[in-house]
Amino acid sequence: MSPGAQFVKAEAKPAEHRVLATLNADGSRRWLDPRTSKGRFHTARGVTAWVLIALYAILPFITINGAPAIQIDLANRKFHLFGLTLLSTDTVLMVVLALAIGFLIFLVTALFGRVWCGWACPQTVYMEFVYRPIEKLFRDKQGRTTGWRFAAKYALYFLVSLHLSNVFLSYFVGTEAVRRWTLGSPFDHPAAFMLVMVVTGLMLFDFLFFREQTCFVACPYGRIQAALLDRHSLIVTYDQRRGEPRRPLRTNPGDISLKQAPLGDCVNCLKCVTTCPTGIDIREGLQMECIGCAQCIDACDAVMTKLSKPVGLIRYSSQAMIAGEAKSLFRARTLIYPVLFVAAVTVFVTLLLTRSPLDVDLLPRQGAPFYAVGTGEIANQMRLSVANRSEAARTYTVTVKGVGGARVLMDAPDFSLAPTESRIVGFAISLPREALGARGQADVLVSVTDDRGASRTVRYHMLGPVHRSNAGETPKGATP
Repeated sequence: MSPGAQFVKAEAKPAEHRVLATLNADGSRRWLDPRTSKGRFHTARGVTAWVLIALYAILPFITINGAPAIQIDLANRKFHLFGLTLLSTDTVLMVVLALAIGFLIFLVTALFGRVWCGWACPQTVYMEFVYRPIEKLFRDKQGRTTGWRFAAKYALYFLVSLHLSNVFLSYFVGTEAVRRWTLGSPFDHPAAFMLVMVVTGLMLFDFLFFREQTCFVACPYGRIQAALLDRHSLIVTYDQRRGEPRRPLRTNPGDISLKQAPLGDCVNCLKCVTTCPTGIDIREGLQMECIGCAQCIDACDAVMTKLSKPVGLIRYSSQAMIAGEAKSLFRARTLIYPVLFVAAVTVFVTLLLTRSPLDVDLLPRQGAPFYAVGTGEIANQMRLSVANRSEAARTYTVTVKGVGGARVLMDAPDFSLAPTESRIVGFAISLPREALGARGQADVLVSVTDDRGASRTVRYHMLGPVHRSNAGETPKGATP
């Protein structure tokens, strides 16, 4: 580039086609303020939402078999799920359970589209039935939120988010710990206090600023729906054959052009657009941003009722049915997904029913490989990780076999574990010197047996001194 060359600032050009419903033509954000459309679907979604909100708040307080109904106990590496307790060693069970849930999601999406997004997703539930109603509650007649209304709105936002973050924390540490921390000083539990504050801040950022962008940008489900849906999946659809061409909302009876061509039922009132929480126009067809919430259905049905026309211009249907094809429930994906789901559930139940109530793992050696005891025997230190998988306390006994004269050296002959408790047990195993052989090695079988008869056995390779007769031998290939 020559020294005299100048940079020319390029002007931003508006996009020829809409990229996102929340973007203006110049790339700036288009803030949405959807109008609430009352109707049968909105009522049903409201009931569903408040049932889910109540379950979210109540589940941490429900105990089954002495454990919370749902808890991810990271400190103790346990996962409680409606009476079932999975330990950190149950990796295969967790993977199979995750696969079963995944296949179920695929099946539900293939049949009913994005019903999860519009009816049960926490983002939609709290945004549309908690945070947006709070926002509208504090508006004045001109739709503004100023003065005391502004302060009260954000104070209520903070209290709701703080409550939700405390409930969220209780799913990890339990309700009793959260209650104790809430009533105590934050300096007594700074990590938990900071976690609650961070989660509260993230919720405020999400529901006050990011909002529907979470569905577009952060959530991958909307982007993979193209692979999960087909032409027979149930989605929110606009009946173009019935609605097009669109007529003006108010027509002039003397307009000859309107009399010459038949008009559809859509009056282009745009209520389906202004009520959409993601800002799309459903009349443009299936779009990634559509969450299947049915707000546009309620809005359109209300207009059709006022115009004395049949409802259902916008309705839950499928692309195939809108095109006049027959409804089809049985197709490749709706047959494969149930088979995979049943197979995963079968494997999960089989593994669950056949898993041992006792888990024993051999841990690496520590310290000296062997030492001599007062009786002239050779002892090895040994550590076992013992986990009680059952829902009742158990007493365990350690025995050794496989080599004559082997003994277990422990402070107490047995030990007890609480339900789902795990512990590292240390002890020593002694053998007569002659049992170790010339090479100073021997394999023994160490068994851990509970008071109900369940037992697990591990093989342990013992070490000891090399026999004296071999000590002076010259290795092959060495010079004496």
